Amino acid sequence: MRTIKLEAWGEYACFTRPEMKAERVSYDVMTPSAARGVIEAIYWKPEIRWVVDEIHVLNPIKWMSIRRNEVAGKASPGNPIYIEDQRQQRSTLLLRNVRYGIVAHFEVLPHNPELDKGDNTASKHLEIFTRRAAKGQHFHHPYFGCREFAANYRLATEGFSPSRLPESQRNRNLGAMLYDLAWPDQRAKVFHAQMINGVVATPEWAAQ
Repeated sequence: MRTIKLEAWGEYACFTRPEMKAERVSYDVMTPSAARGVIEAIYWKPEIRWVVDEIHVLNPIKWMSIRRNEVAGKASPGNPIYIEDQRQQRSTLLLRNVRYGIVAHFEVLPHNPELDKGDNTASKHLEIFTRRAAKGQHFHHPYFGCREFAANYRLATEGFSPSRLPESQRNRNLGAMLYDLAWPDQRAKVFHAQMINGVVATPEWAAQ
């Protein structure tokens, strides 16, 4: 198992709770799927699978309410939509001035022996990720929940920034939290999340 540490921060974030249908309401903290999205924006290959182990909440949890323009329908190849006809204003309860420490590891997946060149090794993938993260390289700019909420990041080999999370927010029952979607049926995987001393740990079973 190859473990990496990444620190990510931004001005705004919205990790939408799936039970909120009409309006967007964020979870109190970053979800594992959002953390994985930040990592995969830096380095993703079909030969590996990223698993988020811990999320460290480093900044105080602050809320902000805004109204955003969204599209009501969904486009498809045979059903284009016109934004002017589908535009809706919806309220969003989001987080502001967020900073997280992400602890994750990757697993090397079984591969096709006919295509094996002998280079599908954990050390190779770790080296590439480390080099890309240290240089600030990514396939697309990572974001916190919504694409307009850009995320900055740095490789945290020497540890995360000191936590500024107040004592009153360090321990919190977060309730049912989305871990990820299981493919190909897109079944939601949910776990009971708790923040203990500013850290949300992911159960081992969620990686299966």
